[in-house]
Amino acid sequence: MVYDVAVVGGGAAGLSGALALARARRSVLVVDAGEPRNAPAGHVHNYLTRDGTPPAELLAAGRDEVTRYGGEIVTGRVEGAAREAGAFRLDLAGGGTVRARRLLVTTGLVDELPDVPGLAERWGRDVLHCPYCHGWEVRDRRIGVLATGPNAAHQAELWRQWSAQVTLIVHSVRPDAEQADRLAARGITIADGPVAGLEVAGDRLTGVRLASGQVVALDAVVVAPRFTARSQVLESLGLEPVDVEMNGHVIGGQIPADPSGATAVPGVWVAGNVADHRAQVIVAAAAGLTAGAAINADLVAEETRAAVEAHRAG
Repeated sequence: MVYDVAVVGGGAAGLSGALALARARRSVLVVDAGEPRNAPAGHVHNYLTRDGTPPAELLAAGRDEVTRYGGEIVTGRVEGAAREAGAFRLDLAGGGTVRARRLLVTTGLVDELPDVPGLAERWGRDVLHCPYCHGWEVRDRRIGVLATGPNAAHQAELWRQWSAQVTLIVHSVRPDAEQADRLAARGITIADGPVAGLEVAGDRLTGVRLASGQVVALDAVVVAPRFTARSQVLESLGLEPVDVEMNGHVIGGQIPADPSGATAVPGVWVAGNVADHRAQVIVAAAAGLTAGAAINADLVAEETRAAVEAHRAG
């Protein structure tokens, strides 16, 4: 069978695109490796009418909606793709293949954390990066911003909106004089690191331990990960990620696409974090819908051209 569309990745973007396509009466297959970026988080936030929903619960509801309209979902990993006989061939781990006329890739990204013992184990709980995702939950608490890059001072200023108890911890980068002045003006303290590890009591973060042996008491640690697109499938088609910059500094990579999600390879769309590192869940879902509608329109145009040729041939 050649599907109308294969969706690689079953997160919010992929399921939203699959839903739109299934409702458009397209044959759709979602191939999902089961590795959502937000799996460590307890809840999804800023998703209107679904704020506070556990990520797994949101995905389960999405899968149910897609299959309700005839879409198919399988667990698997796509290792590469190629154009073959007018369609795309997806090579699955284990040796299987899938063929589809169009591709929607929503494989997301990987958060590469600073090399500090204990960070990864508490990621998404009390080791955080996005104040819009987690700021309310740690409001008025003791927040430490780990300075590992040139945008750390900006991070600290941003988190100051949620708490008056913000500390910038110098790990590998020290703020310059102007930044230090701005931090002082907002009541943000500076602690000299580097950080040697986290302090944990039971299942609760209590602070960070500096190389000097000093412990800074904290309730949450903010870090700046590098946002690395999961782009293996796209790279097999010749699509390479481009650098993403913030204030002139590279913070990650993503696949370039137009506003509909169309890439430079005809027939291939992207949506979600693989194409936009800033996209929260609701934004990723909206991008999936946009891409799904664009893919359906592209298929309609192709089918219409074929019908016109057949009609004229009599």
